[in-house]
Amino acid sequence: MEMAGERKQKSERWADFSTEVKKVSVIAVPMVVVAVLQYMMQMVAVVMVGHVDQLSLSSVAIATSLTNVTGFSLLSGLVGGLETLCGQAFGAKQHDKIGIYTCSAIISLLLVCIPVSISWIFLDKFLILIGQDPMISLEARKYSVYLIPALFGGAITKPLVRSLQSQSLTMPLLLSSMLVLCFHVPLCWAFVFKFKMGSVGAAIAFSLSNWFYLLLMVAYVRFSTMCEDTRVTISIEALFVIKEFFQFAVPSAVMVCLKWWALEVLILVSGLLPNPKLETSVLSICLTISTLHFTIQYGFGAAASTRVSNELGAGNPKAARLAVYTTIFLAITEAIIVSAAVFSCRSFLGNAYSNEMAVVNYVASMAPFISLSLITDSLQAVISGIARGSGWQHIGAYVNLVAFYVFGIPVAVVLGFPLHLKAKGLWIGIMVGSIIQSTSLSLITGVTDWQKQAMKAKERISKITLLVYNNNKGNDVDIREYECA
Repeated sequence: MEMAGERKQKSERWADFSTEVKKVSVIAVPMVVVAVLQYMMQMVAVVMVGHVDQLSLSSVAIATSLTNVTGFSLLSGLVGGLETLCGQAFGAKQHDKIGIYTCSAIISLLLVCIPVSISWIFLDKFLILIGQDPMISLEARKYSVYLIPALFGGAITKPLVRSLQSQSLTMPLLLSSMLVLCFHVPLCWAFVFKFKMGSVGAAIAFSLSNWFYLLLMVAYVRFSTMCEDTRVTISIEALFVIKEFFQFAVPSAVMVCLKWWALEVLILVSGLLPNPKLETSVLSICLTISTLHFTIQYGFGAAASTRVSNELGAGNPKAARLAVYTTIFLAITEAIIVSAAVFSCRSFLGNAYSNEMAVVNYVASMAPFISLSLITDSLQAVISGIARGSGWQHIGAYVNLVAFYVFGIPVAVVLGFPLHLKAKGLWIGIMVGSIIQSTSLSLITGVTDWQKQAMKAKERISKITLLVYNNNKGNDVDIREYECA
C-alpha cells in the first residue's frame, strides 16, 4: 500500500510538473521571439548604416549603446515594477486594477523621458568631454535626437506589453513584433539608401516603426475582447498609485541596469588596453554572443515573472514555488546545451564575426569563459523575473550592486591591467560578478517563504484598493488600520 501511495504521489508530481512546463512554454516561447525581433530592429539600422560609410557606422554604434544605457534600458527596467502589480492583480482576479496600474506606469515613464531626451540633445558635449572624435560625436547626437520620438513611444508601448504579458496574452505581442520588423526593414532601406538620409534616416525609420508598434498595441488593447475587463483608460485613480509604482519600478530599474552599465563600462575601459582595436573587438564579440543568448533567457524570465505573480496574487504559494523550480530547470537545461555548443565550436566561432586569425584565436581562448557566463546569466535572468513577480526587486538591486561594483568591476580592472590579462581579465571580472550575483539570488530564492509572499501580495492589492478609495472619497482614514483588520 505504501509503495502504491508513493507511486501515486510521484505520478501526481510529474503531472504537475508537466502541466507547469506547458504553462511556462506558452509564455516563454513567444516572448523569446519577441525579444529577438526587437533586438533585430536595432541591428537592422546598424547594418544598413554600416554600408554607408565608417563615420556613420561609428556614430550609430556609439549612439545606440548610449541611448540603450541612458534611455531604453532605463524604461525597460522601470516598467518591471508593473510585472509585480499587474501580475498579482490578474492572479487575484482584480482585473480593473490592471488598467489603473498600466496607466500609472505610462504617466510615470513619460515623465522620465523628459530629462532623458534633454540629455540626448547634448550628447555630443558629453562624448567630446570624454575624448571622442568631434565628428563622430556630432553624428551620434544627430542620430540620438531623431530617436527621441521612439523613446516617448516606448514609454507607452512597454507598459502595454508588460500588461498583456502579465495576462499571458503573448501571441498578440509575437504577431505585432513580426509585423513591425517586416515594416521596419524596407522603411529603413528607403530612408538610408533611396532618400540618402544615412544615419538620420535609420533613426527616423526606427522611431516610425516604434510608433507603428504602439498603434498595433493600442488597437489590440482597445478592441480585443480578451482585454475587455483590463482595458487601459486615462483616469484620476492612476495618479494615486504612481508612488506605489515607483516603489517597485526604481529597484527593478536598478536591478536591470547595473549589470548592463557594468558591461558598457568594460567596453569603454578596453579602449585603454594595449592594442585596443583587438581587445575591444573581442570583447564586443563576447558581448554580442551573450546578448543574443540573453534574448532566450529574457523569455524564461518573463514566464517566471508572470507565473509567479499570477499564483501569488491568486493565493497559491505551492503553485508559485512549482513555477519557480520549473522555470529554473528549463532555463538551466537550455543554457547548458547552448554553453556546450559554444565551447564545442570555439575553434571557428570567431569566424562568424571576423576574418582576422588574431581575433578568431582570441575568441577561441575566451570561449570557456563565455560558456560559463551563459549559464550564470541564464540563472540571473530567471531569478530576476521571479523577483519582479514576487515584489522583492529591492533585494536583487542590492545584490547586483555588490556583485558587480564591489567585486566584478574591481576584479576586472585588476586582472585586465596590473595582471596583464587584458580583455580576458575584464571578462573574467564580470564573470566573477555574475557568479556572486547568481549564487546570492539562488540562495535567496531557496529560502523564500512563498506562503508569506502570497500574504504580502494580498495585502499589497488591498492596500492600493483602499488608497484609491480614500483619495476618491477624500477620506482621511489610515490605510494601516485596514491592513491590521
